[in-house]
Amino acid sequence: MKRIHAPYPLLKCLLPVLMVTLFGQCKSDTKNPQENNEQAQVLDTFAFSSNPVKVPEQEVKTLEIGSKAPDFNLPGTDGKDHSLSDYDSAEVLAIIFTCNHCPTAQAYEERIKSITSDYKDKNVQVVAISPNSPLGLLPEELGYSDLGDTYEDMVIRDEDMNFNFPYLYDGDNQKVSLAYGPAATPHTFVFDKQRSLQYVGRIDDTEKPGTTNGEDLRNAIDKILADEEIKEPVTKTFGCSTKWGWKTKNREKIDAEWAEKEVALEESSTDEINKLIANDSEKLRLINVWATWCAPCRIEYPEFVTIQRMFGARDFEFISISADKLSKKESALDFLISTNSALKNYIAINDDKYELIEAIDPEWNGALPYTMLIEPGGDVVWSYQGEVDFLELKKTIVEHPMMGRVY
Repeated sequence: MKRIHAPYPLLKCLLPVLMVTLFGQCKSDTKNPQENNEQAQVLDTFAFSSNPVKVPEQEVKTLEIGSKAPDFNLPGTDGKDHSLSDYDSAEVLAIIFTCNHCPTAQAYEERIKSITSDYKDKNVQVVAISPNSPLGLLPEELGYSDLGDTYEDMVIRDEDMNFNFPYLYDGDNQKVSLAYGPAATPHTFVFDKQRSLQYVGRIDDTEKPGTTNGEDLRNAIDKILADEEIKEPVTKTFGCSTKWGWKTKNREKIDAEWAEKEVALEESSTDEINKLIANDSEKLRLINVWATWCAPCRIEYPEFVTIQRMFGARDFEFISISADKLSKKESALDFLISTNSALKNYIAINDDKYELIEAIDPEWNGALPYTMLIEPGGDVVWSYQGEVDFLELKKTIVEHPMMGRVY
């Protein structure tokens, strides 16, 4: 696969003494991936500002057949507020609770788009609502996505997928979601013209994309349009459980456990580092070369730890290589401890930086930070010299053939 070297501007490090060293020319990526982007303008101009809060724990009941659609007024990824009354003219209203991060939810995105398009001329309105509180979502739950469930991330997902339906955010207080009671994402609620619930449950019975076409949801819509009885108005749904705003204790527990993990910094020879690059493992390997004296390295490093937490349960691993002198090992270890870098960390025993450069990548000019994504067998599929665009990197990881967005 082709190696990608992204362009970057040259920035000098702040400390002049470092400029005489080989790694003294720190590269910093200043590009904004959403610059001049229509969706970025939504975030800049829309009056809404997300503020998720902890929600009191309570029993959640799924809306029963025959119930009236609970009212709502929620911000959409289009930069507008959306209310139930906005869709009064629709003969059928299908409200689908879904989200960014869930592999099952992502598996159904194209089917939701297809249904929206196919029934547009039949006066059927599809509305998607993300019910999840960002407070209840762990990095470990993001292994099939490049995005979380914040409003800002929803805007990005809408742009990436070109949704043809409204995508609304209910992650602040979850008032609307509590009224409807979605058990998982996706969970569908279909209402007739009088906004009486006629169907609740799955979109169809097979998660894998390309195998089904939303038959259960389509059948419900067709029956309502024909004023006919839906034989199975309630079906079970399958997907990621709704992330309610009271599920913060688990996040605090896992964060605390991660912070208590042992952090070590292993000394490695040039030959051993060569083997890391060769990647004889069965995992997709991300390597970041950094140093304590490189300000951009220190600033971005914690995000790499988050990436390990996101994808570490899959065929993926993150490895850090410190370019500090061996005499500065303790300082490097202190930094790693401060970032909870409980993963594979290495420091070269040879202070010959040119030898280290050649061992890591002969095409690398030696400026820090430097990041590589390596397939088993040593094929570098992505590399970047400078501060990483983490949205781009996470997207590259999750869309790699070894990973994927669907379980």
